[in-house]
Amino acid sequence: GDVVHRMLTATQYVAPLMANFNPGYSRDSTVRYWDNGTVFVVQWDKVYLQGKEDLGSFTFQAALHRTGRIVFGYKEIPVPVVRISAAQHPVKAGLSDAFMILNTAPDVPESRRRTIYEYHRVELDTGTISSLSAVEFTPLPTCLQHQSCETCEGSELTFNCSWCHVLQR
Repeated sequence: GDVVHRMLTATQYVAPLMANFNPGYSRDSTVRYWDNGTVFVVQWDKVYLQGKEDLGSFTFQAALHRTGRIVFGYKEIPVPVVRISAAQHPVKAGLSDAFMILNTAPDVPESRRRTIYEYHRVELDTGTISSLSAVEFTPLPTCLQHQSCETCEGSELTFNCSWCHVLQR
């Protein structure tokens, strides 16, 4: 999206492994991406934890498929993820999304207040992340696939959807 805010890593992420990584520690450390139009892949290769470089390097990737399928692949995880300190940076793995609305403050009409609404989060149990493992997320049909009030209200999905005329969602 085009909105950057200080709560971005807390509310909007696709994170195979979020931690305090230091890609500048070694010349062999890279963060690369590749896109062939069908799948977009980001790979963290031989990255080290800041201040804990002696633990070894991590290699993992996230593959986002055009179909909505997401695969996290873990090649090298040298220590149990549960042992990584979250003191300097959050440690988590999973998916989260949110949206932000700018509201005017009632007492100051010319001001704008940002309100972030997190609407979905999938957290992985970091204790299950290990070398040579993978996690796959397969999307389910949702209300968000509907582009009009008619298709939303006529849907056979069992989510009790309703159309918001203000947001056109």
